[in-house]
Amino acid sequence: MVVIHYTAMADTQAALRTLCNPDNAVSAHYLIAPDGEVLSLVPEAMRAWHAGAGQWGKVKDVNSHSIGIELSNDGFSPFAAAQMDALTELLQGIQSRWAIRPERIIGHSDMAPGRKIDPGKRFDWRRLVKDGLSVWPESATKTATNVFAPMMQAFGYTATPDPALLLDSFRRRFRPHHAGPLDAVDAGMITDLARRFPVDVNAAWA
Repeated sequence: MVVIHYTAMADTQAALRTLCNPDNAVSAHYLIAPDGEVLSLVPEAMRAWHAGAGQWGKVKDVNSHSIGIELSNDGFSPFAAAQMDALTELLQGIQSRWAIRPERIIGHSDMAPGRKIDPGKRFDWRRLVKDGLSVWPESATKTATNVFAPMMQAFGYTATPDPALLLDSFRRRFRPHHAGPLDAVDAGMITDLARRFPVDVNAAWA
């Protein structure tokens, strides 16, 4: 898998200091600056401490089964074009090296609903979809809302005691400008994703 993050720090140098300080017990394989500079911090085949507690499908130790990419961003600003270009190129290389399917390129908030919100509502997932590096619902056919939670799990999200956390995580990625209670469009979108991209419970990387 690949997990995409934002640093939520003032600048790239501050993030680099944090990621390279062993006392912080946090690291990532790559850090990408707004100007597109890609900093390789941990070899891809080695474990980095970027994901923390969470789950995707049956994978509970996400750190041991994923490559972590940190984008230098304060969490509120748009992601720079050069940064997105560099991310696209990096993901294409990772995808070819590890045969990672686009549905297994996820955000931090996908694997840790309620605990993490990055890469946030301003991250351009559709840009990655266009380049075959992520997935998007093809249909928004309205569906009964009672299927939402099981379809979320079928796609890869973990169950949570608070259903609102799942909805928030889903909308951050797929309906970032929508608010209000769970509706039939949410249910239709996740049903489409789960049917086309059911999580492979036996897969670690691919």
